Amino acid sequence: MPRVPTMNLDAALLVQLSDSHLFAEAGGTLLGMNTRASLQSVIDLVHEQQPRIDLVLATGDLSQDGTLASYQLFRNMTAPIGAPARWIPGNHDEPQVMAEAAVQSDLLEPVVDVGNWRITLLDSAVPGSVPGYLQDSQLQLLAQALSEAPSRHHLVCLHHHPVSIGCAWMEPIGLRNPEALFAVLDRFPQVKALLWGHVHQEIDRERNGVRLLASPSTCIQFEPGSEDFQVSEQAPGYRWLRLYADGRLETGVERLRDFAFTVDYGSNGY
Repeated sequence: MPRVPTMNLDAALLVQLSDSHLFAEAGGTLLGMNTRASLQSVIDLVHEQQPRIDLVLATGDLSQDGTLASYQLFRNMTAPIGAPARWIPGNHDEPQVMAEAAVQSDLLEPVVDVGNWRITLLDSAVPGSVPGYLQDSQLQLLAQALSEAPSRHHLVCLHHHPVSIGCAWMEPIGLRNPEALFAVLDRFPQVKALLWGHVHQEIDRERNGVRLLASPSTCIQFEPGSEDFQVSEQAPGYRWLRLYADGRLETGVERLRDFAFTVDYGSNGY
């Protein structure tokens, strides 16, 4: 089983970068925001705030155009963080192209041990579909990863939201079989947290003792509680997670400061 050595015996520090929506072109924009520039600004913030990182999690929609160049760009831009990384695809990604960009690396390895924790990354993307679905192979992967490490604390990651987040327009585009996911998770008390992307907003809840966490995008944000598609004025950001050896989890969201952006609904859409 791949294992990432931690720099601190008491806790591992993870950084989640989600929904970067990169383009091959340097000037590529999403609803008027240059996604390459916003990702770089978030990475600069990570450098400023997190001097010691054990693992970077990229939880889907790394690319907007699905090009090899966009994935290579993401890999090159995040490399200076200097930590191992894991990727999972989102609905905007092209998994085969992503795999080509991740060649000769551990980027797509779905299970990794960090300190006294096991992180399992699930592929919920369905080719040609915006909503997500966990195939039987993914559910079996999860059950095996959990059953083989009963003494470890577990963090499970995917792209699509498995619970209602209070945005009516996003209800139909989440995970289509959340009951299957929770049927597995509920069998294993060592599961501490479930982490996802896709929703471009911060969520921190709890279900049956399991922390439910969603995170901002490194580019545009979605307005919490919105009935229809609406972009928020909140700044791009990232989530950090501190995983303690005794199973405690601390986490928070950091956003860019002094960030100004005017959404252009007439430009390239989400």
